[in-house]
Formats: sequence, structure tokens, C-alpha cells
Amino acid sequence: MSEANPEAWGAGAPQRESTTEVRADVAQRIEAEFRSAGVTGFLHVTDIDTGREVAIRAGEPVVLASVFKVPLLVTFHRQAAGGLLDPAEPVTLRPRDRTAGPTGVSGMQDEVRMSLRDLTFLMITVSDNAAADTVLDRVGRDAVNATAAALGLHDTIVEVSGRELHETLLADAGVSSFADVWARLDEPGMPSRLRALDPMRTSRSTPRDMTRLLSMIWRDEAAPPDGCAAMRRLFGLQVWPHRLSSGFPFDDVVVSGKTGTLPTLRNEVGAVEYPDGGRYAVAVFTRSPLPVAVLPRADAVIGTAARLAVESLRRP
Repeated sequence: MSEANPEAWGAGAPQRESTTEVRADVAQRIEAEFRSAGVTGFLHVTDIDTGREVAIRAGEPVVLASVFKVPLLVTFHRQAAGGLLDPAEPVTLRPRDRTAGPTGVSGMQDEVRMSLRDLTFLMITVSDNAAADTVLDRVGRDAVNATAAALGLHDTIVEVSGRELHETLLADAGVSSFADVWARLDEPGMPSRLRALDPMRTSRSTPRDMTRLLSMIWRDEAAPPDGCAAMRRLFGLQVWPHRLSSGFPFDDVVVSGKTGTLPTLRNEVGAVEYPDGGRYAVAVFTRSPLPVAVLPRADAVIGTAARLAVESLRRP
């Protein structure tokens, strides 16, 4: 494939035959776990090498939140391989220009200078909003959506940057801080007013699209092999592994992922790799009716649901 044509990567990738493997008992157990945690769950888990799958509302649109940084990362590596950008290009981020956020460059007070590649490190490992928006500005939103289309992710659209997401939350809630959004979330009609919580008015995808993208990253099809290896490394370094990895508390099982969080929404997409070579792409998106920031059961059910699905795929 020509390195000058990033759209070529993944276009000719072999399509794995998908076979829905949700037996009634598995589906019922997963749904019961979602109900017990007080959430509505959207799940897709697939064997990366065979295409066997477990799907629960896997084709319904979901809010990406910070998971939008995954297709952004893929686009970055495709453009780097195609010579459209230099990963080592230095970027200066001034405090007054940076997107708000609690982590990474977003939370720093002084001018920062680093490479585009290091910004991708921060946007995945600590979900740095300022880093992600800087990369998005360099890569281009249209390019991210073109990459999604080229890879067959027809339900994946990046509508807003991290800055725009934050600004719409404040504007729709009529407040001046993120904490105030939470304070007003239980007011009648407030959740429906927030564009950031509506998958048709913000960046969106489906669980099935996300596992397709992850599978291509793990099979070296989303970008050249060195780019895919670099992406897998970053997902393995995420500093908040508690959601997905809580379902796989084993020293010899490797869990990599990317979280996404907004008021009432808790998501994680990632990969689970077993020592026998089995590897599974996982996407779990949840929505809670409770306007509370700390809801441990909603975090934990992501790992529980993923484990039940993976275990069902590992059985003959």
C-alpha cells in the first residue's frame, strides 16, 4: 500500500465473519448486572481473530465522550505514516489558549512545549483535553471522520472538540462551572437539555463500531504495524484501569483501554488478551438515571459485563 494514501489502510482488510453468540442465559445475566448497577448498558465484545461476538444494543448510537480520542489517535498515526505530519513537530501551548480539564496540560499553569507525539500520549493515558484538542486542530476534524468512513465505521462521527463539549455543557445548563452542571442535573428536564448527553447532538458511535476499530488496531490494519503498536502501548498505559480491568483481576491477562465520562455516562473501550493467545475487543457504554458523580457499581459493571461476554466466547 502506498504510504502517501492513508485511506488505503484498512480498506482491504479481511472481513471476519460475525456470529452473534449471545445465548439467552448470557444475555440475561449481563442485563441483570446492568439493572443491578442501576444503568442501561450497550455492549459489544468480539473475538479479534474469529469475529465471534456478544452484542447487546450494539448498534444503537452512544455518546463517545473522551472515547473520541481513539479515532483521533488512529487518524494521527495514519497521517504520520503518510507523511502528512511529523510526530516530533514541537507545539507550544499557552495557558490562555488551552482547553479546560483536570489532567495533563489542561491543568498546568505555565506555558508548555512538547511534540505532537507526546500530546497523543497525554490524551490517551490521562485523557488530557488540551492535548487532544491540539492534536485535533493539527489533524483536522474532517480527516478524523474521513478515517472513520474509510475504516467502515459508518456510525462514528466526531462532532465536537473537548473545548466545544465543555462549552455546550455550561451553556445548556446555564452555569459557569462543571461542578454546577452536576448541581443542576436533577432539575426536571435538565438532562434532555444537555446536547453533550444526546448521541444525536454530539460526538457519537456504536459499541460495534468501536470494537471494529479496536480489532483493526490489534490486527495492524488500522494503520501501519508500527503505528498500531504505538497505539496499543498507549492504551496499555491508561491510568484509570478500574472499569474494564475490574472484571479481569488476573496477573496473566492484559487489559488495555480508553475511558469516557460525562454526567450520568460511563464508558470504556479496550482489549483483553489472555496468555493462550485469545484476544477480545470490548466496548461497554452505560447511562445512569442518577445525577451523582461517584457511582462505583456503575464503574464496576463495565468489567463484570465484559467478563461475562468474554467468558461466553471462550467456551466451546
